[in-house]
Amino acid sequence: MSVLVDSVLLGDIGATNARFSVLSNGHLTPISSFEVAKFGQFPDALAIFIKEHCRQTQIHKALFAIAAPVKGGRVALTNSSWVIDISELQTVFGLEVQIVNDFEAVVLSLPSLTSTDLAGIGGGKSELGAPMAVLGPGTGLGVACLVERSDRRVVIASEGGHATLAPTCELEDRIVNHLRKQFGHVSAERVISGSGLENIHQAIAALEGLEFSPRNAAEITKKALSGECELAQRSLQAFCAFLGSFAGNVALTFGARGGVYVAGGISPRILDFLVQSEFRKRFEAKGRFRGYLAAIPSYVITHPAAALIGLKSLVELGPSNRAISSRNTL
Repeated sequence: MSVLVDSVLLGDIGATNARFSVLSNGHLTPISSFEVAKFGQFPDALAIFIKEHCRQTQIHKALFAIAAPVKGGRVALTNSSWVIDISELQTVFGLEVQIVNDFEAVVLSLPSLTSTDLAGIGGGKSELGAPMAVLGPGTGLGVACLVERSDRRVVIASEGGHATLAPTCELEDRIVNHLRKQFGHVSAERVISGSGLENIHQAIAALEGLEFSPRNAAEITKKALSGECELAQRSLQAFCAFLGSFAGNVALTFGARGGVYVAGGISPRILDFLVQSEFRKRFEAKGRFRGYLAAIPSYVITHPAAALIGLKSLVELGPSNRAISSRNTL
């Protein structure tokens, strides 16, 4: 393990929020969060954080987790107009910048999380040394896998959220068919994300000829959890079912007998609803492989800054112990 000499600026850059902290002497400073929509460019938000929180610290290095495929030194966020350009940040801020996919960072947090950072759903027991998978509905849908070896941690990043969605019942068939007319290709992210919940809500209303006022994901969730709107409840129930089926697919794809972890901003907010939903039933509903899935534990990550914990781990591991996917710049 390398010795930390310089303070490192860490950032978890999503399409809705950008979170920053400084890693100094092995500890993270309090996290500052910025709403992405309030800033035209990434450097605008970064400049405010540096001005307000880095006056007493010399920062020369930065490590950012980005909600986008990472290839090369210039990355455009998938669900935002922001662009992170390493050369620009070097010129404007004098920072030596490295970037990784956001779910590479999240999956690297798993060995550091404790039972207080997780909420279990269903049975199963983690198999030591087996792959662990993370998926996370938020503004988008991220997917990654971690394999811990004795000498290093291997991360497999992916764009699994954009894989074609597989409906498993008549209602889901109808929802997907409705969305196909709108989008052409219906990826998992089209229903398992904040905008996905809105798509489900709109689709069910259209299919059943229901009158409704357009609602965003937060409004749908609020009305579903309060029980004041049946359409909102049914929409959230369908969301949880889709999420469970997809989580089971991820478990099978990676052989994630070390556990499947649900991250992102949505799941902790609907935790009680999710536990009572069809999530776990759908997770295990894989025909001949039902027993295989039943043995795999599933969790919701409740820690509010898992990606930053993962970035901290990445800094501490040092380059010699990394085996990260080839899509990043490390």
